[in-house]
Amino acid sequence: MTTTPLAASLALALGGNGSTRPPSSIRIGGSSTVFPFMKEAIRSFQASGNSTRVDLKETGTSDGFRRFCLGQLEIANASRPINAKELKACAGNRISFIELPIAFDAISIVVHPANTWARQITVKELARLWGRQAEGKVSTWNDVNRDWPRLPIKLCGPGRDSGTYDYFNKAINGDTDNSRRDYAFSEDDNVIVSCVSQDVKALGYFGFSYYRGSQNKLRALAVASSSGAVHPSVANVQSGRYQPLSRPLFVYVNDKALAARPDLQRFTSYAVRNALRIVAASGDIPLPASTYRLVESKLYKRTTGSAFSGDLPIGLSIGEALRRGFDANKLPQFR
Repeated sequence: MTTTPLAASLALALGGNGSTRPPSSIRIGGSSTVFPFMKEAIRSFQASGNSTRVDLKETGTSDGFRRFCLGQLEIANASRPINAKELKACAGNRISFIELPIAFDAISIVVHPANTWARQITVKELARLWGRQAEGKVSTWNDVNRDWPRLPIKLCGPGRDSGTYDYFNKAINGDTDNSRRDYAFSEDDNVIVSCVSQDVKALGYFGFSYYRGSQNKLRALAVASSSGAVHPSVANVQSGRYQPLSRPLFVYVNDKALAARPDLQRFTSYAVRNALRIVAASGDIPLPASTYRLVESKLYKRTTGSAFSGDLPIGLSIGEALRRGFDANKLPQFR
């Protein structure tokens, strides 16, 4: 890997001279799952002596893409790839972007630690509980599994602007919007943590870093599929065993803004160059160390467009996701 600092290399490649735009804040929004990574990246970047202002909000992946494709954000955090509707919106507003995978995730199914009956849950049981057909009908634990008690079940989960909502429902219920609506929802995963941790009869789902940071007040269920019952963990995701609820996490950077703004160049290159350490600090699941060098190269070369062509693939291993992210992205139909 080149010894030239990436920020400096970017400035040369982009033709930036540091005087194209007056200083302003970098606007970042979107996924609550990616929020811990980005919050730690900002903290570390500023602690290293950078005074750039960064405005970070967690409003959900879908809301982040809406604002990003309107030119209201320089960076969108995303817990799923950009979809076809969002690609069209970005193209209509002449927003080109660089899609950067930064970590992997395990959507975790969690219960209260005092729950004594549920230790694992099948994909079929999750569909029985969370699909649209369950609304107003599946209301007790016994409705999900006959061996569980006839106690009311309180459901806590992401709202419709969440990429976690989209991915979970596509993986479990076959469609991104096939979900019951009669549950406590929020785009803030901390709210879902509180919802489950305060009620022994509750069950919820969200990203792995939030479960990992709350293991003193939550317990994760193993998810049983054709490959057996598997708990969410770094090892099980990296080995490809935690299926179908493993997924890549992304940041999307506005390419035009990157070309014009040295402050954005410095921050983005810092976050990518230090991604392995930042992921470890934020509690996410890291990509292989060698992969971050490919992400860094993708940023430096300004490889624009999405490798997923508006699709939301389910059940990709880390290796499969990365092959698609770095090989298919070279083809014109994915630009």
